[in-house]
Amino acid sequence: MHGRHTIWFPLALLALMALITIWIDRNVQAPQAKRDGSSRHDPDYKLNNFSTTKTDADGNLRWVLSATEMIHYPDDDSTQLQRPRFTQYTVGKPYTQIQGQRGFVSSNGDNVYIMDNVKVVRQAFEGRGEMTVLTEYLHLIPDDDLATTDRPVVITQAPKTVIYGTGMIYNKKERTLKLLSKVRVHYERPVERGQSTVSVNTNQAKQNARLVASDRSRAANTRTKQTTITKATTDKRETAQTKSAATNKQRQPSPNKNQTRIRRHYEQTVSP
Repeated sequence: MHGRHTIWFPLALLALMALITIWIDRNVQAPQAKRDGSSRHDPDYKLNNFSTTKTDADGNLRWVLSATEMIHYPDDDSTQLQRPRFTQYTVGKPYTQIQGQRGFVSSNGDNVYIMDNVKVVRQAFEGRGEMTVLTEYLHLIPDDDLATTDRPVVITQAPKTVIYGTGMIYNKKERTLKLLSKVRVHYERPVERGQSTVSVNTNQAKQNARLVASDRSRAANTRTKQTTITKATTDKRETAQTKSAATNKQRQPSPNKNQTRIRRHYEQTVSP
């Protein structure tokens, strides 16, 4: 009995070591690549002028996602987009359109990422003007009507409101927009149409009156200068004419003296 235990114990130990070696080898060794190509990040298909839509339970249109090119990758089931355009619709509310240069859709389609020159446009409604958001990156969660970013944004609200900030959470369902930091606002109070027209007309009338008064003053000054110059010229001409007449009068001989001389000469000749 003692000899048998002595023989089986080394065999059991060797078997245990072999099992441990096999387990370590399987866990440490890198998995072999599949021959179907699913382990590589290579596209399996492409689509040009791609477009997909989603509706709610009542058949109302929820959103439309389109792109000039769509590329699908099977290894992570992701999708890349070129020049994506995402349009979101809500019953009884204005639609919102988002576009950029590049896009990315997650495997389950719950997350859409739009990058490079991103522009968001919310249409005007209920007396509010159009709103535009410019940024470089936007994360969309279509089912929750959410759009978020951690990048700088520039928001323009018609007619003349501009908001700057960094980080944004836009909730279309609740119609709220939250900026996270570095917020600056340029706001110009809109003027009512009647007041604006009266103000513009009054200012224009004042400006026209100033221009007319200025033109009249210039014309009066011009006429005064011309009158002064004309009068001075006339005076000079009259003075010159007077001097010329006096000189000519001095040069001409006196007619009385010549007649006296002729009479005397005649009397001397005729007298006996």
